[in-house]
Amino acid sequence: MYRIIRFSPSHDNQTRISLPPMRLKADLTLLLVSILWGSAFVAQRVAGQMGGVYYFNGLRYLLAALVVLPFVGQIANLTNAPKPQFKWMFLAGFLLFVASALQQAGMQYTSAGNAGFITSLYVVLIPIVLFLFWRERQHWTSIVAVALAGAGAFLLSTGGQFEVRAGDALELGGAFFWAIHVIVLGKFASKFEPIGFSVGQLAVCGILNLLVGFFAEDGITLHAPILFAIAYTAFLSLGLSYTLQVWAQKHTPPADAALILSLESVFAVLAGWLMLDERLNVIQLFGCVMIFVAVVLSQARQWSLQGTIDRDHLIEGR
Repeated sequence: MYRIIRFSPSHDNQTRISLPPMRLKADLTLLLVSILWGSAFVAQRVAGQMGGVYYFNGLRYLLAALVVLPFVGQIANLTNAPKPQFKWMFLAGFLLFVASALQQAGMQYTSAGNAGFITSLYVVLIPIVLFLFWRERQHWTSIVAVALAGAGAFLLSTGGQFEVRAGDALELGGAFFWAIHVIVLGKFASKFEPIGFSVGQLAVCGILNLLVGFFAEDGITLHAPILFAIAYTAFLSLGLSYTLQVWAQKHTPPADAALILSLESVFAVLAGWLMLDERLNVIQLFGCVMIFVAVVLSQARQWSLQGTIDRDHLIEGR
């Protein structure tokens, strides 16, 4: 899922225009991040087919926390953090735990491509959550995006048949909690140092998954496919992608980042097709297109003519 982090205002547009090679490198880096995120759904699908949820998530999130930890700078930044930071780290970690558990449970019953596109609906769900819980009025484009996304999700899940798969329903539940996670971080946690905060919430998520797994699962057999899935998601889709994205989003307009990172769902479908021979029919592909348009539309209303998006809160990936 995505998380929101805070960056200082970027350089003005004239500076950006004078450094096109750096912007190109940053955009290509974000494209790599999208590919890593999308292909991670294949790794999660492999683990899901072997029945792993809580132990699998617990191991990969704790390992990811260790991967990101060296980038905190000083360990004292975590131990001496203000008390409110620990409260919000725990809440963020709990939301991450619920969202990731629902997502991984859904991976047992649905394809990597379906999971990727349905998870991307969190972007469309954010305005709904803001209206329901914070009574924030939303732009009309949000209503259009919700309608498009709902229709697209139905077509993707059913393939034109009036039967929604259980795995897709779980993925939708996960997307709802990803949306709450993003909102909570944007509203309450953005004032804290982002990398240290991320380590904290990753650790909380991992520990909660292991605790629930201890009571709910018989254990996990660390076969080669499971070990690969844990390593891939921890080192690449969480650890490496995090550090690459933090660098890239400092050197490219936020609108570039939002659009490129939206391609994660597209790469999930491609990876599922190439690696797992997953196939979508024409109706499901049309549903994917509707969802992608809805995701882009829900973000496009925030862009200015200069191609910028909210400079204080940029989206940081799963």
